[in-house]
This record gives sequence, structure tokens and C-alpha cells, in this order.
Amino acid sequence: MSDIISAILLFVVAFISGFINVGAGGGSSLTLPMLIFLGLESSVANGTNRIGVIMQNIAAVYSFKRSKYSQFKLSLKLSLLTLPGTIAGALLAVKLNDELFERILGIVMIGIIISMFLPRAKNTKDGENNQKISWQLYVSMIGIGFYGGFLQVGVGFMLMAALQHLLKLNLIYVNMHKVFIVLVFTLPALLIFVFTGNVNWFWGIILGLGNASGGWWSAKLSVKKGEKAIKIVLVIAIFIMALKLLDVF
Repeated sequence: MSDIISAILLFVVAFISGFINVGAGGGSSLTLPMLIFLGLESSVANGTNRIGVIMQNIAAVYSFKRSKYSQFKLSLKLSLLTLPGTIAGALLAVKLNDELFERILGIVMIGIIISMFLPRAKNTKDGENNQKISWQLYVSMIGIGFYGGFLQVGVGFMLMAALQHLLKLNLIYVNMHKVFIVLVFTLPALLIFVFTGNVNWFWGIILGLGNASGGWWSAKLSVKKGEKAIKIVLVIAIFIMALKLLDVF
């Protein structure tokens, strides 16, 4: 396969991944195998994938901002809570890959689907009255940061579950905070992969352009179609990823 065809294929896969990532999560389950298919070692693919994630979330944050959905103060507070875990997770990722952890994650994904249909407190319209950070949210952000630094795949699901249930926000605001948080904690993770020689910039930039395009349009759709559309995408994406992690297909 020529580099031109490979680049086009990667861009298309990255666009789909970016669209899924911003609307729900799990898009990296498409791009990581694709990068490995292109000949990258697993650790390099893991690091290169972070370039796409950063570019995708820059586009998504900007898209939400243009649609007048932003709470930067709260987003930044939540982002900073993830950083200690992120750094530890990324340092582990350059040395270790745990297959058992992926099995456990698959079960967790099914649990998230079930939890979405359980009765819960009514979400607020805009989240302005739900900016108190509880100790449960502190712990969740640190743990999510660790996983995001370690593997990244599926971290959006975890963030959405934590923000939706602990802050009682509707899914539009959950997505808005999610993309900002992932953007912030992916920066130090990428630096660790760069300094350890685990990034391919050629494929990373192509990946990033595709991710950014998909992320931009996904953010616009989230605002236009509302919470119901996000929930449909979320359930489908979680279910597919869970089956893949459990080796069902």
C-alpha cells in the first residue's frame, strides 16, 4: 500500500474516530489498530494517537465556544485534578501493556450502559448550579487521568459517566467539559511519549487533521441535536467497544 493511499485511509478513519470521540468516546479503538496496521509499534501508536486527540479536542472546544457552550473555570478545575494521574499513567504506558485491564474495561463499559438507564436526579439545564466538586469527583478525576495517560481508549466514557452522575449535568455540557479536560490532560501525556521516542509525527499530523475535522462536526451536531442524539451515539459506541474489548468479535 502506497503512503498516499495509507494517508487517505488514515484520514478517513481519523475523521470517524474524532466524530465518535467528541459525541461519545471510544474513537481511539479505531485509530490505534490503524496506526499499528501502518507498521508502528504499540507504544509508538499509543503516543502518536495523542496528537490526534489534542487536535480533535482543540477543534471541539472551539466549536462548543462558538455555539456559546463554555464554562472554562470549571473545566480547568476538573482538568487540573486529572494531571497527577495522567503523568503516572503515561509513564507506565511507555513500559507496560495489560491485556487483563482491557477485559475489565469491557465489563465496565457494559456497566456504564446499564447505569445510563437507571433512575437518577434530574439534570439542570445549563449546569450553573452544579459546580461544587465533591470528594467523589476528586477521586474520579485522578483515576480517569491515570487511565487516560495510560491507554486513552474509552476515557471519554469514564468522563461522561463521572460528570453526568456526580455533577448532574445534561449531556451537552458533559461533552463540552469532556473535550476540554481531555485536551488538557493529553498535553503532558504526549510530552512523555515524545521524550521517550514514542511518537511518529508524519502519521500523527495526518491523524490529527482527520480527528480535528470529525471532532468539529461532532460538536456542532451535539449542540444542534441535543441530549437525545448524544445518548444514542454514546450507547452504540460503548456497546461496540465493550464487545471488542471482550473479544466477542
